[in-house]
Amino acid sequence: MEENASRVADLLAPLFLEEGDFEGNYEDAILDEAGRIKSQLTNEESVWIPLKHKVGKDIKEKIEDLKIEGIGFEIEEKRVYPEASSAAHLLGFVGKDSDGIDTGYFGLEGYYDLTLSGKHGFLTRESDASGVPILLGSQQEVSAIEGVNLITYIDKTIQHVVDDSLKKGLEKYGAKAGSVIVMDPKTGGILAQSSYPSYDPSDYQDYTNELFANPIVSNSFEPGSVFKILVMAAALDEGVVEPDTKCEVCQGPLPVDKYLIETWNRLYRPDSDMVDVIVNSDNVGMAWVAQKLGADNLYERLSKFGIGELSEVDLQGEWAPPLRKKDIWNIVDVSTAGFGQGVAVTPIQLIRAASAIANDGVMLTPKVVKKLEGAGWEDEVASARGERVISEKTAERITAMMVEAAKNGEAKWTNIRGFKVAGKTGTAQIPIAGHYDEEKTIASFVGFAPADDPKFIMLVTLREPTSSPWASETAAPLWYSIA
Repeated sequence: MEENASRVADLLAPLFLEEGDFEGNYEDAILDEAGRIKSQLTNEESVWIPLKHKVGKDIKEKIEDLKIEGIGFEIEEKRVYPEASSAAHLLGFVGKDSDGIDTGYFGLEGYYDLTLSGKHGFLTRESDASGVPILLGSQQEVSAIEGVNLITYIDKTIQHVVDDSLKKGLEKYGAKAGSVIVMDPKTGGILAQSSYPSYDPSDYQDYTNELFANPIVSNSFEPGSVFKILVMAAALDEGVVEPDTKCEVCQGPLPVDKYLIETWNRLYRPDSDMVDVIVNSDNVGMAWVAQKLGADNLYERLSKFGIGELSEVDLQGEWAPPLRKKDIWNIVDVSTAGFGQGVAVTPIQLIRAASAIANDGVMLTPKVVKKLEGAGWEDEVASARGERVISEKTAERITAMMVEAAKNGEAKWTNIRGFKVAGKTGTAQIPIAGHYDEEKTIASFVGFAPADDPKFIMLVTLREPTSSPWASETAAPLWYSIA
């Protein structure tokens, strides 16, 4: 038996050992692999022994040609990613857990791991005192349950456009990283999502761990001016301002405690109304609006928009940077939150909140999976939960302001004639060790179209663009090129 095991091990070892499976001398690696196989073949406690998992079709045929008695094959599933790195962060990947069992990590693979995996079957048989099965003894077999298929909202064409455009955008604007998410505001369905730098889930082991987390749900940033639409919507809904309300402090820098709040371009417009404040992205005007709301109202409204809370998107790895505790907000915190500073969000939180404006004031839970599909059956996933966060009238008013911002704001040169967009740029300095880096920014643009009957809402973020620090010259044109 041992001699036969050695011969079989020597035949199989060169077939099992693929390039990349070993380090050092090939002959030594072959000897080690043959030793491993032999030890399995001579294990008298086992009824059958798995010699190698997930061999390819060509290796299977070579083993069959050897005509070794007693060797058979069982079909095993293997996850394949034919689109390579496309939507990698959205998908996640299948790796091994500590016991060597296939397990989904990150994205859909992690979130729906049990659903996709199903359950293994098993066989129990009577055995004698030494553990050897009794051939005519009783046995019980429980069949395996197949995992189900996930039918997603992802539109493959949009996904390819987003992937390709984001790669080109990073090169064109010299950005360190970037992400794009496209969503249907009326269903909460995510139509496309891409982040770079990325990885290929087929070869996840060749990449460093920090690339696996999905920046859309796992990374936070200070949103800057895109946040102004939420604060203004809250103020309109509370009735503390109207679209034609005149800003009382917009004639110059605004003193707040020991600080001075200035406009981004140091230009001041004393007769600005609230539409002008949004169109000109006026920090002074927004600080004044936030002060009129007050700390308690602002906190409650931001919480209602889902800021500081998980969006409950069906992707593994989501986290939510918490809002500062309600009872410690001071005048500086309130004023700076008015223009998106001193508060952190994830991209999924921001697009979810902004989608309420596009959906007549109702905010939906974002979802990637639309249906579950099995053998001969199909089930719709429960509809996204909706919550009214602003009135329909407020949604109409802030939408009109965003349309004006897209047409006449700092990014007006990117606006496409005949394409009615409601949008807002954001350029946020990156906080570093207690202060803001004046040269490094996160540029963003959030918008939906057509503005009067939105079919999609999209958020583009670029980290540290070097061609220009301004969103109007980087994130906005990238948004329009995709749209």
